[in-house]
Amino acid sequence: MTMTTARPDRMAAPTTLGFADAVDHQGTELTRTLELLDTLSPLQWAAPVAECPGWDVRTMYLHVLGACESGASIRENTRQLLAALKRRRRDGGTLEAALSATQIAARAELRPAEIVDRLAKVAPRMVRGRRRLPRPMRSLVQMKVDGPVVERWSLGYLTSTIYLRDLWMHRIDASRATGCDLVVTAGHDGRIVADVADEWARRHGRPFTLRLSGPSGLTWENRAGQPADAETVELDAIEFCRTLSGRAPGAGLMTTIVPF
Repeated sequence: MTMTTARPDRMAAPTTLGFADAVDHQGTELTRTLELLDTLSPLQWAAPVAECPGWDVRTMYLHVLGACESGASIRENTRQLLAALKRRRRDGGTLEAALSATQIAARAELRPAEIVDRLAKVAPRMVRGRRRLPRPMRSLVQMKVDGPVVERWSLGYLTSTIYLRDLWMHRIDASRATGCDLVVTAGHDGRIVADVADEWARRHGRPFTLRLSGPSGLTWENRAGQPADAETVELDAIEFCRTLSGRAPGAGLMTTIVPF
């Protein structure tokens, strides 16, 4: 059974996570990911990931490694994107799925120890590379996405917020698949949850009361409009994010999609 292990830390506030902070949290998240992966047995590496059909833990981290190596190198980023566009034209589906499949196929022969070694080496280069992304490019370059929402994202939002959430949610997936403890703190995981909650509120635009439990939880009321219309959501903080990511069923305002 997966346990949530709390480390003492400060409570988060429900505000948007800025670009620099999100990239810093990517570094923290990769450290925690590597700590988790270092504990896995061969059977745990082969454990199926229910939230990602067709993937086991090793496959999931082939994808994560590919995303990190893309973030550390413009050449690798371009190579992956062109290959993914070609795959999507051939197979259909979303660009996100084609990109993940491209990343996995190119690294399919890697053993778990090799995945961990390459991830440890690329992590600091990826964080440095994303920190150096020029501010004008972060806001002016727009990317069209076709899943889980159809809209345009700024390059800054994609490379900071989305990639942070992807790393974080896959650590949760791995913890659930392997039965390993999930280490969370308010200052890291709670800050990610708060950012997700802030975007959730902006996307649905309705009055609400949100009460999230657990070490990364928060209580937040937004009763703009008629108080009688305010929906109350009470949930574990991790399950709140899993639901918004489509990993668990939701109702009411919890059907609002927040990209991960």
